[in-house]
Amino acid sequence: MGIALEPTTPAGRAGLAALLADPAGAVLAFDFDGTLAPIVTDPEQARAHPGAAAALARLAPLTGGLAVVTGRPALGAVRLGGFADQPGLADLVVLGHYGAERWEGATGKLTAPPPPAGVAALRADLPGLLAGLALPPGIAVEDKERSLAVHTRRTDDPDAVLELLRAPLAELAAAHGLVVEPGRMVLELRPPGVDKGAALTGLLAERGARAVLYAGDDLGDLAAFAAVERLRGQGLPGLLVASGPVTGEPPVREVAERADLVVPGPGGVVALLEELAQELSAAS
Repeated sequence: MGIALEPTTPAGRAGLAALLADPAGAVLAFDFDGTLAPIVTDPEQARAHPGAAAALARLAPLTGGLAVVTGRPALGAVRLGGFADQPGLADLVVLGHYGAERWEGATGKLTAPPPPAGVAALRADLPGLLAGLALPPGIAVEDKERSLAVHTRRTDDPDAVLELLRAPLAELAAAHGLVVEPGRMVLELRPPGVDKGAALTGLLAERGARAVLYAGDDLGDLAAFAAVERLRGQGLPGLLVASGPVTGEPPVREVAERADLVVPGPGGVVALLEELAQELSAAS
């Protein structure tokens, strides 16, 4: 078959076989942070792996569609990914804020509803809450326009601080009609009713997908994993890829356990894309 990175599950092998047999019917979708881009201390410096945009461009004419599904604002992912500057990505769709926003590579236009009112109220109240908790230094708040993320990566004990924050942040989110999305050393307060699973399912239906590959690395990707698992039960072949960290940290257990294939970080994801492109080019 030519793919060095073999899926370890029967469902994953069936998904890969379907993708290779009918690439025009396959949609390939990817998380951004931790999957196409390395996890870094400052989210604004999380640029995509140097080979990511080119690998996607090579796959674009060989498949039925490419998408990035991210919790970030769509335009932020486009900028950090270099997608607008990469020739050959006219068919790329970036679904930002878990699908609330959509950027089209063909037009460069963004479609986005107004931010929910609860986020503005949260933006006003969150600093006071954090100040009143007497937390250790290193807490960072990332304003994503439609949500706010509280990062603990810069603290001396990120996991312990995250646990201290869970209950008060959940209470604050609920007071403003929001929910908390946990992740690797981050808690994101965002509107309910949107997730990567719904975003991916809608895109697959729109494209009439006959196979799907989804790659992710964190808890926010579990909704997309669940969507692929559900669709596999309905007869749509799918391959689930987990991007594991490359800095000595263990992979997110829930993601790795449900994946058909675990690769070493964004570099491993890009290597997989390059191998797929080579295989599909040779078969065409």
